[in-house]
Amino acid sequence: MKLLIIRTDGASHGNPGPAAIGAIIRDEHHNILATISEPIGHGTNNQAEYRAIIAALEKALSLRATNVFLLTDSELVVRQVAGEYRVREASLMPLYLKVMQLKSRFQACAITHVSDEENDEAHNLAKRALQWPRVP
Repeated sequence: MKLLIIRTDGASHGNPGPAAIGAIIRDEHHNILATISEPIGHGTNNQAEYRAIIAALEKALSLRATNVFLLTDSELVVRQVAGEYRVREASLMPLYLKVMQLKSRFQACAITHVSDEENDEAHNLAKRALQWPRVP
């Protein structure tokens, strides 16, 4: 059994606007195994939140995780994935389905909502990816 602890965040400058994702993946001893900090093009904040989870779960699979504990500050995504809220936004449905498909590939995959303050590492990775190159 290989447990990974993942924190994810998505960000959008404007909503919609340029968007990015951030994630930090740790083993059960809290050692950092991987980070993700990538621009994803144009999108909404909710799309970025889903895409951060997708990227992190794909990375967890490549690291041969069998169990995943995922923490995110998106209450909407957590409640949709838990089946408490319906996915009403058409643009989120393919992302939701991809998350559910990826979740099914683990022996266990829990997703939990955390406060913004508890998620600052992933938040900073997403925000860093939103920075535009500065022209001298």
